[in-house]
Amino acid sequence: MRGFLFSLIAGVALVFSAAARADPPPGYAFLDHDAGLRQAKAENKPVLLYFGRYGCAWCDQVNRTTFADAEIRRIFSEHYALIYVDAEGGRRIRLPGGERVSEAELGVRLGAYATPLFVFMSPEGKVIARIPGYKTVRDFQDYDRYVRGGHHRTQSLLEFLGGRP
Repeated sequence: MRGFLFSLIAGVALVFSAAARADPPPGYAFLDHDAGLRQAKAENKPVLLYFGRYGCAWCDQVNRTTFADAEIRRIFSEHYALIYVDAEGGRRIRLPGGERVSEAELGVRLGAYATPLFVFMSPEGKVIARIPGYKTVRDFQDYDRYVRGGHHRTQSLLEFLGGRP
């Protein structure tokens, strides 16, 4: 009986802790930073770098709503190198110039003061756009058109969106 009670409590705790996690959305091939940059270069794809963190309610929300959309999954899985970075992580990563920093330090450098933060980059790791906060399916469709359409070469994201953030 005691073992059953312990198992039941552990199971309930696991369910609640899993609900609080804000890992990358399921169904996507998010890689760690270094592997994602290697893939971007090898396949000449732009990068979607997703800064999230444990316990981030908005990260969880965007995972369950926006990233659950089948068309968004298709677009980003086919056309981008996907990188997930723990904004509070201590794992060491290598920047495109060769410098080694922690995941958290990269977040500070890229302005990840709150999560989620989405950073679109060129295959070489050059920042194209930094987009903070919860975003909708329509938002991500617009960001995709901006990045893959090459509009970032001639105008800012805000200009492209007609002043709509």
